[in-house]
Amino acid sequence: MTSTPGSASPTDATTTPRPDLHRFTRSVRWAHRSTAGLMLVCIASAACLYVPQFAELVGRRFLVVTVHEWSGLLLPVPVLLGLVSRALRADLGRLNRFASYDRAWLRSALRRDGSPRTAGKFNGGQKIYAGWIAGASLVMLGTGLLMWFTHLTPLVWRTSATFIHDWLSLAVGVVIAGHVGMALGDPEARRGMRTGQVRRGWAEREHPLWLDED
Repeated sequence: MTSTPGSASPTDATTTPRPDLHRFTRSVRWAHRSTAGLMLVCIASAACLYVPQFAELVGRRFLVVTVHEWSGLLLPVPVLLGLVSRALRADLGRLNRFASYDRAWLRSALRRDGSPRTAGKFNGGQKIYAGWIAGASLVMLGTGLLMWFTHLTPLVWRTSATFIHDWLSLAVGVVIAGHVGMALGDPEARRGMRTGQVRRGWAEREHPLWLDED
């Protein structure tokens, strides 16, 4: 099939690559990476404090305690600094809105029946994870402060704070491991957080309502 000058053939139209979509700004990616780094330091230092084998391997308990305390205190800082970014505020607003299609996405994910899953920029699982980890981090920060400033609180408060802190830290580790596992299974999602760009086909398949939003 021939084409006249100035016109595109059907083959040209089908082989023209579609441009990538911009998913995350630099400020959003920085806040995510910084928060993830601090969380990993918290988890690693906690493991060195509570697992005897790690404690013997690392030693220097006072230093590990100091690292754990300060990484925990600094954990909210990246998000707080990132609030100056309009893009981060917009993403947080999306994460805080739970719509009917998010509930449908969760039902489909739990049933694993292969039914279509409709999502905006973030799916229902990501919204639940973000809300849970934010709340858990605040509880961990509060109980950690009660354990740190022992002379300011009664014994029963410190005992309760220690119990909650220890068991919630275990739950946080399990949930984050699941989050990392999901990310490892989706290279395009990792690319979006690494470079800020995703392929349009992936967005149409996984987050079709996001395209309508933008």
